[in-house]
Amino acid sequence: MPRLVIAAPSSGSGKTTVATGLMAAFAARGLAVSPHKVGPDYIDPGYHTLATGRPGRNLDAYLCGPERIAPLFGHGAAGADLAVVEGVMGLYDGAAGQGETASTAHVAKLLRAPVVLVVDASSQSRSVAALVHGFASWDPEVRVAGVVLNKVGSDRHEELLREALEGSGVPVLGALRRTKVVRAPSRHLGLVPVAERRAEAVESVSALAERVRAGCDLDALLALAREAPPLGDTAWDPVAETSEAGGLSAGTAAAGPATSASAGAGSATPGSAGAGELAYGRGVPATPPPRAGGPAPRIALASGPAFTFSYAEHAELLRAAGAEVVGFDPLHDEALPRGTSGLVIGGGFPEVYAPELSANEPLRKEIGAFTGPVAAECAGLLYLARELDGAPMCGVLAASGRMTERLTLGYREAVAVADSVLASAGTRVRGHEFHRTALEPGTGEVPAWGLVRPERRVEGYVQGQVHASYLHVHWAAAPQLARRFAASAASAA
Repeated sequence: MPRLVIAAPSSGSGKTTVATGLMAAFAARGLAVSPHKVGPDYIDPGYHTLATGRPGRNLDAYLCGPERIAPLFGHGAAGADLAVVEGVMGLYDGAAGQGETASTAHVAKLLRAPVVLVVDASSQSRSVAALVHGFASWDPEVRVAGVVLNKVGSDRHEELLREALEGSGVPVLGALRRTKVVRAPSRHLGLVPVAERRAEAVESVSALAERVRAGCDLDALLALAREAPPLGDTAWDPVAETSEAGGLSAGTAAAGPATSASAGAGSATPGSAGAGELAYGRGVPATPPPRAGGPAPRIALASGPAFTFSYAEHAELLRAAGAEVVGFDPLHDEALPRGTSGLVIGGGFPEVYAPELSANEPLRKEIGAFTGPVAAECAGLLYLARELDGAPMCGVLAASGRMTERLTLGYREAVAVADSVLASAGTRVRGHEFHRTALEPGTGEVPAWGLVRPERRVEGYVQGQVHASYLHVHWAAAPQLARRFAASAASAA
């Protein structure tokens, strides 16, 4: 599979501009382009999807484990002519305290893909050569094979930059002028998602494609992508992952296997995080296996402008586990899809749409009275609360949410504190938090997760058929979550 990784020395250099523009420009040439994003970010993949017409997929070596990166890439890129992978932060920036783990460089090595470095050249000329040399020579296993100069001020500026790089051994594959014409709006958690500005987003992506087409050597970039060697890894398969044998995940977990003993169980109650111990076992009974030959349970997946955070593999795993997955928009749909027996509410921006979500009283009341299994993450957790910034929500949880000035951001390792519709007690996962909201109280009588790294605390709610938490988990690393939830939905159908 021809492939390129688009990286940069730091955030703000123009990775998204170049990566999305390349995706759209190559797609306009008639190529089937597979879009990927390093890291856990949900927003950039939405723009990638718009540029290519294919699902934007994440490649996160922390959340999913390095052994799954090439298989997940192979799954997402199946049938494509070219894959473009947008990096995260600076090329060598990874999970805090974890060395290269989850960095763009780490993923590029796992994919054996050439790297194109996007450099913000706005305040330099000859120094660009030293910068590129440093990044190209830092890790000999990372092949920095080209440079795209971004925010170039003039023809003369471009000439100076190209002259400086002539002896670097790293060819200049593009130069983009400074412009304010193409700009995607942002707010407290980054870019505004595509679903919230569809028409404007289409125009932005089209403009990016034209800008990149005019400023980059597409033929040279495609030739470079075709130099990537065969990977040879078996593609990730959601059907195999949700089978009894367990596929790639059999006997493994992204954070390693855990039991109540190995994960630090003790005598503390679930709410006593200060004790540094975690207790397991309270919650819902163990979930039976899916019914053989029975009708497929219908699982409703929240979508629309308020709930845009979801990994494509989640729905694929649920379908592979025997469920029918249907979308619904809590902003506009006044009822759940007919026959819904399970409900998944992922992340997004309910704080932005709190008045509109609250105004949809028929749906709020139906969800409040829903008796099937519910899995909620972050935005979903807030939506299930009693209120959000004073606006009534679904009232499933006796808690109140509010916006704050504090950004909570980072990778986490966690253990399921109790049996639930999503996880059995002792299940260990890796996840991430990304929000500027707070929920009070932050945990119920039975918490959803006991966080064990980077800090020890409990959070979230296991309440009857509900599992709700701030933690985002990539189910490709823990496909048993999808299988267990689908089985819970089948039991409720």
